[in-house]
Amino acid sequence: MTGSDSSMIPFMAEIVASTPLSADTSLFRLRLDQGIADYLPGQFFQLSVPAGGEFPVSPASAADGGGELEFCVRRVGQVTSHLHSLGPGGRVGLRGPFGNGFPVAEMAGAQILLLAGGLGIAPLRSLLHYILREPERYASVTLMYGAREPAAMLFRDELVALARQERFRLLLTVDFVRDEPVDGRVCTVGLLPALLRGVKVEPAATWAAICGPPPLYACLVAELASLGFADERIFISLERRMKCGVGHCCHCALGQLLCCSDGPVFRYSAIKGITGAI
Repeated sequence: MTGSDSSMIPFMAEIVASTPLSADTSLFRLRLDQGIADYLPGQFFQLSVPAGGEFPVSPASAADGGGELEFCVRRVGQVTSHLHSLGPGGRVGLRGPFGNGFPVAEMAGAQILLLAGGLGIAPLRSLLHYILREPERYASVTLMYGAREPAAMLFRDELVALARQERFRLLLTVDFVRDEPVDGRVCTVGLLPALLRGVKVEPAATWAAICGPPPLYACLVAELASLGFADERIFISLERRMKCGVGHCCHCALGQLLCCSDGPVFRYSAIKGITGAI
């Protein structure tokens, strides 16, 4: 199934499980009624809640041919609150996949550097799961993930467990600590750009992928540039700009580009000169 094959009518899915990840964020596992949603990490769907509305969101899982998807959703408004009120057995709709994802075929054979901030871990988790399914296709993968505080760090136990695999290096950091202690062997206290500053990489042999809150992008791009990364080797997910998903409303416009059709994953070289892109 591709975005061009999707009608404007959602195909239905059932909530199989809803797992709280933090005070306001849960992981929803959905099973499609029919068909298999094949998609690339970084592409997105329009998820609709009956009598509630719809919103764009990238899967937090990699397509596995089994007809199930996972979405990491933060409760921030009426539609997402409605979704959070549904338990297993609840019914939702999906349209998609839409847009362009990460070029996983082009990235094969290289080192992969994933830079996630906050909820930006969700689409990068999809890419990580895709890579770790066939780790021999990639030289190595490093995930650097920063969250506001330990309680806001999503998938922490899962990521620590995955880090036991060969070719996978995990570096976690939090902005500050309240009452929860931080294991210095697993997680440091500080900002993600500062953590990146101390990591040894081979820019000419590495692809970097970034997803996180808007203020993070410029800082991370600047750090990558100082490390010697070419603009063409940096991918940025701008899924936060998604609106209608099909290029009709133009609310996601970046100059002459549309995030929903030309993105949401862009090479930095394609958007570098566009004011307000990041």
